[in-house]
Amino acid sequence: MAKKVFIGGPFKAWIDPTTSKLEEKYQRRLKELIFFFENRHYEVHNAHQREDWGANFWEPDQCTKLDYNEIASCDIFIAFPGVPASPGTHIELGWASALGKKIVLLMKKGEYYAHLVKGLYTVSDVEYLYYNDPSDYISALEKVFPIQDLQLV
Repeated sequence: MAKKVFIGGPFKAWIDPTTSKLEEKYQRRLKELIFFFENRHYEVHNAHQREDWGANFWEPDQCTKLDYNEIASCDIFIAFPGVPASPGTHIELGWASALGKKIVLLMKKGEYYAHLVKGLYTVSDVEYLYYNDPSDYISALEKVFPIQDLQLV
């Protein structure tokens, strides 16, 4: 059975007001992360992709329970906490922490993050990956999640 990863991050704050869809640079980031984990044989859950990058937002009663269940069943929760803070991502982060999930936070160097996010490692299994450029966190992720050789049975 494949391991599962939930990839979270701001949604409404990353929407381009002219297209009503996720800004292209954020789509690229998320698509790169999805590819990164799928290439390592993880099953990936991501609301941005599920909701067609903002073109088809789900209603609260649809997405809330699904995202909670996906986090409850995932092995790893990975997210951009958001600058400014993303309320939805912080709720997901709370769920992941309370459910005892491994958490990886992708945080841009020099940005302000809430003390409770920065101190979450004191109560949960959290790895902070600080980056200047998206290639920085991909390189860091490659060290944490190396590609495993598949053995044919």
